[in-house]
Amino acid sequence: MFSAVLMKRLSVVVLERDERTVLRGLGALGAVHLVRSEAGPETAPQAPPDRTEDLRRADALLGRVDKLVRDVELADLPDVAADLPPMGLEEVEKALAPLENQAAQVLQSRAAALQRWARVTTLLDQVGAYEGLDLSLEQVGRFSFLHFAMGSLPEKNFEAFEAKVGPNVVLVALGEEGGRRRVVAVTSRKGRFALETGLDEAGFRREVIPEPAAGTMKQVLAEARREKEQLGEELARPREALEALRHELAAPLARLRAAAEVERRILEAEQNFPHTDATVLIAGWIPKADVPNVRRRLQDLVGGRCVVEAEDPDDVPEDQIPVLLRHPRLLRPFEMLVAGYGLPGYRELEPTLFVAITFLAMFGIMFGDVGHGGVLAVAGIGMLLMSRQEKVRDVGVLLTLGGASSILFGVIYGSYFGYQQWALWRDPLEKGKSPIEFMLAAVVVGVIVISLGLILNIINRFRRGDIVGGFLDKFGVVGAIFYWGVLALGLKYLAFRQGEHPWMDVVLFVVLPLAVVGLMLKSPIQHVLERRSTRAEPQGSWGETLIESVIEAYEAVLNYMTNTISFLRLAAYAMIHAAVLMATFILAAELKKAAGGGIPGSALGLVILVLGNAVAIVLEGIIVSVQALRLQYYEFFGKFFTGSGHPFQPFCLPSKDKG
Repeated sequence: MFSAVLMKRLSVVVLERDERTVLRGLGALGAVHLVRSEAGPETAPQAPPDRTEDLRRADALLGRVDKLVRDVELADLPDVAADLPPMGLEEVEKALAPLENQAAQVLQSRAAALQRWARVTTLLDQVGAYEGLDLSLEQVGRFSFLHFAMGSLPEKNFEAFEAKVGPNVVLVALGEEGGRRRVVAVTSRKGRFALETGLDEAGFRREVIPEPAAGTMKQVLAEARREKEQLGEELARPREALEALRHELAAPLARLRAAAEVERRILEAEQNFPHTDATVLIAGWIPKADVPNVRRRLQDLVGGRCVVEAEDPDDVPEDQIPVLLRHPRLLRPFEMLVAGYGLPGYRELEPTLFVAITFLAMFGIMFGDVGHGGVLAVAGIGMLLMSRQEKVRDVGVLLTLGGASSILFGVIYGSYFGYQQWALWRDPLEKGKSPIEFMLAAVVVGVIVISLGLILNIINRFRRGDIVGGFLDKFGVVGAIFYWGVLALGLKYLAFRQGEHPWMDVVLFVVLPLAVVGLMLKSPIQHVLERRSTRAEPQGSWGETLIESVIEAYEAVLNYMTNTISFLRLAAYAMIHAAVLMATFILAAELKKAAGGGIPGSALGLVILVLGNAVAIVLEGIIVSVQALRLQYYEFFGKFFTGSGHPFQPFCLPSKDKG
């Protein structure tokens, strides 16, 4: 519950001829995080092999398969993990080539038909507007004494251009399309320069006429329409052939892609293992609970021709051990929140349970309303019932639990969709009540969260063997004593103003000064220990160390103050939530009054209430979630959580044996 899954260092010695069999077995189980081992006396004398060229070949094959999938327009490849025989790269390449040739024939036929279709369509688009001209395309440009200009002018410029041209220009206006007027302008060869200049000034756009064809414009267009109709029938055959090809190639392409991907992963894995002339050393990390099953499976795969050892990682540095978190359904969404900041180190306390409790408490404080919480809970339950995707279901759990927390605090506040009634304590904006009481309650929550972070930090440091840090760190024992001492003094002046309390003098004049001195001693002590352990001059002089210690002590005091004050946002956002709902009720009442009451006014007021509550649920729900997460990451995690762990990533292959 409070630690990552216990790991074992797995070492498997197998015959070289059994290496791929073992890797396929491990990939099917998906239980071992493989790691690289260097050659040496404690491993094997020969370095891991270099599979760079084979990996490039596998990438090239995957690229060819993906290109063929795109070319034949396959949306998705089927799942073939249950029907995947072992295939090497040579077999994949040999099987892929005929599929590429088969697809190329269909694609080339379709491309040729589409090219003809595009040519005919272009001809119809460009020449269609000139169908009424009794003029052949062969004639255009061949008159020795005439100059033709065919194209379009902006409609707004047409009349001005028509008035501007002289008697030497024949201007034929045709149809209008898209704000442009199609025209044909004819002049003598001598007047072509004046015509072209005027056309350019008027915004003329020339048509790119296709290659001349025999006959008049009308005849050419009629022939083009007949050809387009014929092409429509011809295109149906490639479409049908391509559709049949998709069905035919889907399963083979899926198998070839999966086989190439499996081969690539195996090649990548092989680069991690040193070897002898006859054996290979496979090393990795495995959850302790999975060791018996993996050992038995490997022995069965190779008929006992392997040696399997699993050792505790007592002498392994923490940063080399992968971290795996396993939680029940209710805690898994909060594991996601922890992972958003980082994974705990292997030997650190795992904070998911604490995150769940504190996050839900802070969310409920800021978003306390029975109605709003009920809406969130219903939405979360709906996601749980309607979806099978794990991430969606996790969000459903988060919404359900967050809604339950909102309902709880809504009962405490007496808020039901913003309507105030039956409060167990008080409404954040209750009339006649000072907000100071509510703000102090938020600070108390902050003190609890910060104190929990301090305790977890002390435990983590002692577990890692950092005795100096555990005692003298700003978030260690001395830091905690300083923080709680200051809180005790504050409590005295807030709650016990009357009477003498000699123990407070001890706190003020003994405990707090000693705690500050302890904070300042951390850097000098570490300076001495570093010098003794390395027998060399550590970085920085004594003067720099002392200055650093003073700065760290000042920083600790400042951090404690700002972190505690930061929790006032719990009260602030709770009051904002109440204020938004109060404003909604006031606005609904005013609009109802302005509408003259009755059914129309009541209906209008109801609409305003529904919209106001909807905005509060969506907008404020997002805002307070972000704020609760921010308090987790900065005020809570900042005390004890490094986030330096790296995830457990098991070696997996698609296989019928998996799962």
